[in-house]
Amino acid sequence: MSSLLPVLDMCQPLPPTNCITVMEKEGEMKFVESDASFAPVEKYPEVTVSGDQTRALSHRENIKSAFIPAQRTVWQRARLAWLEQGLCEAFEEIVNGKDEVSHMVSTTASGLLSVVRAFNSFSGALFPHMSLSNEELVVKFAEVAEWSDSPVRAFAWHPHTAKFALALQDNSVHVHYSGSPLVPVLKHKLQKCVAHLAWQPLSASVLAVASQSAVLIWHIEPTSLAARPSTSSVQVLQHSGHCPVTQLAWDPAGKILLSASPVDTAVMAWNVASESCTPLRYVGGGGVSLLAWSPDGSKVMAATPSSIFRVWDTTNWNCEVWSNLSDRCTSACWSYDGLVLLFAMEGDAVLHVVKFGTSYKGVVEGSLSPSWPAVAEYKGAGVASVVADLSEVVLTAQDGGRVKVGGFVHQMAWNCTSERLAVMFKGGDGKVSPYVAIFKTSVHPMIQVIPSGFVKGHSCEIPRHISFQPSFEKGALLTVVWSSGRVGYIPMYFVVKEKIGSFQFQHSALNGHSSRQLYTDLM
Repeated sequence: MSSLLPVLDMCQPLPPTNCITVMEKEGEMKFVESDASFAPVEKYPEVTVSGDQTRALSHRENIKSAFIPAQRTVWQRARLAWLEQGLCEAFEEIVNGKDEVSHMVSTTASGLLSVVRAFNSFSGALFPHMSLSNEELVVKFAEVAEWSDSPVRAFAWHPHTAKFALALQDNSVHVHYSGSPLVPVLKHKLQKCVAHLAWQPLSASVLAVASQSAVLIWHIEPTSLAARPSTSSVQVLQHSGHCPVTQLAWDPAGKILLSASPVDTAVMAWNVASESCTPLRYVGGGGVSLLAWSPDGSKVMAATPSSIFRVWDTTNWNCEVWSNLSDRCTSACWSYDGLVLLFAMEGDAVLHVVKFGTSYKGVVEGSLSPSWPAVAEYKGAGVASVVADLSEVVLTAQDGGRVKVGGFVHQMAWNCTSERLAVMFKGGDGKVSPYVAIFKTSVHPMIQVIPSGFVKGHSCEIPRHISFQPSFEKGALLTVVWSSGRVGYIPMYFVVKEKIGSFQFQHSALNGHSSRQLYTDLM
């Protein structure tokens, strides 16, 4: 347990119950009444995905499937899955078709599925998640909270321009451009159980989609007027035993795409042009559930479904291992220079930090309380310290109501200058908190995580996903995908530290990573 004091009770007051958060200005979060008219952020599209919309799309797909001349039996489906995707998928078909086979056959197939998955992951023991179906694995390890019920199941901003992609319940992916009414819709027969999206850096048109049995690479030309790009615009990347794919990560130069599955310990490094891959394999952990490539391109963090995560050095592809964790890592993010890694673990209401690079000794600060500072000494990497206690606290809103906030971290997002950190929480009951906590942060000369305020949506709206728009120039722009299907924008206006550019240049000269200069250009 952390010896630090909980920090959330040091935040600004909670917004009144009938209000929503609209921006940060002059260092404070601003609110308006839910029914008040408030102009959205200039140039960003207004998007709300309704449940009726996704159900209607799914209904049309079901009508189409009704005209298939003859349905295959479970054994025919299993044989086809074995030929096209592998043994795991064959057993998966039998398990999913348990109503068509005897109880003994279904139970046997489920046991064999666990064994085959364990063998494919080169794991020395059977992990609990190995017995889950592909869809259950996606539900457990997807970034989007409550994935099954969420109108939006994946979301990704383009790294350089004001456009984003989002995946819906009917497995379609929609691309929204700023200032354009055209919304390309991407559909493919292998695009099922979409768990993650990732735009290729230094490209205007390439989007990677993590699906149940493959990684799909869509090429969407910005000048095209096609609302439904054809399947000739997509590449299919598959590898035996590497499914479902739940995580993707491009290197900052856009040359290598990493994909990960929670039942495969190998991270696949794809050369998209040649459609070939190199497995980055390491025994232990039961799979890979989280990927995070540092903005400078020098390191990749790969977390497992167990209490292990690794950080790969991309200059020689050696890795350091962190194994003395209380549980699996649920969320992680890098500082702008790739020297600081923040991460959180399941069932643990604290925020951890690891600092890489040159030796550093300083005070890890999280509040203005005299009892807060804790001294931590870093020598390269290997020391993980607690930087903030995010335990649940009961706060009083501006209208007098009492609200519980904080708890276990479900997702974190750090803006591209490492000056604002947003955190989504799950309570002890497993439910997602309706409040997103905002922290003001800095990484040099010392690591600071200072409570700021909260973001709240309309009544009954729960956050499902959070991310920062990478190219916002006036501070930071937080995007929240709400349970209502609404994509909300919360601009945070502040002056970005000018010293970041020179700091990036110094490290680029010392280490020779061209992607660091790229990141400086993007800021």
